[in-house]
Amino acid sequence: MSQIIEKLEKRYLRKDLPEFRVGDTVRVYAKIIEGEKERVQMVEGIVIRKRGDGTRATFTIRKVSFNIGLERIFPLHSPRIEKIEVVRRNKVRRARLYYLRNLKGKAARLTEVRQAKGKAGKGTAGQAPVETVAPTAEAPAQAESPKE
Repeated sequence: MSQIIEKLEKRYLRKDLPEFRVGDTVRVYAKIIEGEKERVQMVEGIVIRKRGDGTRATFTIRKVSFNIGLERIFPLHSPRIEKIEVVRRNKVRRARLYYLRNLKGKAARLTEVRQAKGKAGKGTAGQAPVETVAPTAEAPAQAESPKE
């Protein structure tokens, strides 16, 4: 029977979602219906939990706005989600980041994971920032001095 359910669910799974993990900062664009109007609302926060499989998969985002913590649960394959962007990837060692609820300010920061140049995974939008080295003002002067 589980094969039948998987076959039915496969039709409703979204393929346009980026790969993200617990600890990543994501930006979710969700469709909101207000009366007869429909608009897109953007929510940016840290993914503190991912659970489930198939169409039942959900993820929880935590955001602190004006010193008030806001947590919102989204079904991963919901048609109400317009798009998801990964803003930044963070290094965490837990599957559930509930401890962030008790932390404030700088204590609630997570360590960012930086990828080396040229080692970005799949070429999709919303990838982690690539670490680059900005040229300094001294570099051109040093290059010209051997020519003299």
